[in-house]
Amino acid sequence: MPFQPFSREHLVTVTIGAMAVAALILAGKRGGNGRLLATALLAFLNLSAYPLNQAAWLSLGKPLALENILPLHLCDIAAMTAGFALITKRPILCALTYFWGLAATFQALLTPAIGIGFPAWPFITFFIQHFAIVAAALYLPLVEGWRPKTPLWKSPLEVYGWSIAYLVFALSINFLLDTNFGFATRPPDNPSLIDHLGPWPWYLLWMQLIAILVFLLLALPLRGSGERKGKSQELEKRG
Repeated sequence: MPFQPFSREHLVTVTIGAMAVAALILAGKRGGNGRLLATALLAFLNLSAYPLNQAAWLSLGKPLALENILPLHLCDIAAMTAGFALITKRPILCALTYFWGLAATFQALLTPAIGIGFPAWPFITFFIQHFAIVAAALYLPLVEGWRPKTPLWKSPLEVYGWSIAYLVFALSINFLLDTNFGFATRPPDNPSLIDHLGPWPWYLLWMQLIAILVFLLLALPLRGSGERKGKSQELEKRG
């Protein structure tokens, strides 16, 4: 059955996913074994997203398009980044997970670029992957205590630089393989924000402006706590 955005199926799926994200964060905040299990489960879901998606598409018994074989969409890279961020806690991986997860992957949950509906396995693994990324993006600051760098603009600009690098990479791969990774060559088939940003290549320019603005806005809720953490670390070094 084809997937219909904003249908009852879509709304029920988003509701269940949001409840699962909340449960993981609550389990993590309780600490102890609950935190260990929640962290391990989130890392597993993100790192296993690619093989799970491959198995799901293969279950349909149809030839796979390159875009379903190569894990080069931004959310594919974000899932791997999120998994390693949860394991290593490296600041750059945490920053990429937070900003990509809440600025890009969250939007993909609202306007999913998938043409097949429930109960097909690709539908299920698509939403598991995207909710796992968003969950990790919230889990890192709320449970693990990650904070962006100070001053306020530093982490957003750093992630923005990586985003530009990804765009150049996606455009190059699309040109060579006739694909549409990152929707850098044409908008997705399903309705999305890109539809309101004009034709190619102008929508790419608007996407970059929106991205840096959203990154800066996402840094605002963590500003005060990030500054306090930085000052405390500085005092500890002096001590």
